[in-house]
Amino acid sequence: MPAEQEYVLGQSRDAARRLEIQDGQLAEVSERLLDEIGLRPSDRVAEIGMGAGGFTRRILSRLGPDGVLLGVDCTAGLLEQAREKLAGHGAARFETLLADVSRPGPWLDNPDVVLGRTVLHHLPLVEAWLGKLRGALQPGTRIGFVEPEFRAFLGRYTVLEASGRPELAVVRGWAEGISRFYQASGLSPTIGASLAWTLEATGYRNVRSIAAEIPTGEAMIENMLLYYDEIAQRYQSLSIMTAAEIEEQKRQLRALPKGEMPAVCGYYRVTAVV
Repeated sequence: MPAEQEYVLGQSRDAARRLEIQDGQLAEVSERLLDEIGLRPSDRVAEIGMGAGGFTRRILSRLGPDGVLLGVDCTAGLLEQAREKLAGHGAARFETLLADVSRPGPWLDNPDVVLGRTVLHHLPLVEAWLGKLRGALQPGTRIGFVEPEFRAFLGRYTVLEASGRPELAVVRGWAEGISRFYQASGLSPTIGASLAWTLEATGYRNVRSIAAEIPTGEAMIENMLLYYDEIAQRYQSLSIMTAAEIEEQKRQLRALPKGEMPAVCGYYRVTAVV
């Protein structure tokens, strides 16, 4: 993802609501990641794929006046949103950098901690990137990532549809669409599931991994609808869905009965030490 190429999601002000929903869904896992990584007030932190700053706010809340947070992202619009949102938040020194996170650079000079939330699956062949990351970091650097899971529950939904829940097909279709989009874009949609193994094979130490489901409630449905609005043109250009199919998916999502449904996605929380 070269710095001059803007990521398709989350750029506009209209995307703020979807990002807010995502931050709420990942609130607990984000805080637990910071607990597990042992974030200290004086740490120097590099956050990759900072985006609009939802996770950044949580990091800054734990840093003191001796702490430093460098947020790196390839999208200028997202960095601007983050700077506006986080101005004056916390006592730490907060800096942003427009850079291609797929290419380790000076932003990795001597951090104590490297963090990323829902970013690794956007990097092509991220397993090789994790090897480059290890080579760029000093021994003892702590790393922590939260990555989504979109495919593990497709079998569950297929069984439920076949056993009398045909209305769930639209939810499964959302998860399948995301998977096809990442595959067509040459990205890494399943890195969360294999992240711990990859880190161990790469030589990282003290690797720990936790997986959990995200409830499919009203907030998730709203998130799905907003996602379709943002991704519509890319889906059409990649022949994943036509405009008419996207509108039909949105209509069916709005028609779903209220209340919790089985989880269709989840997350992995993974930490390690160089």
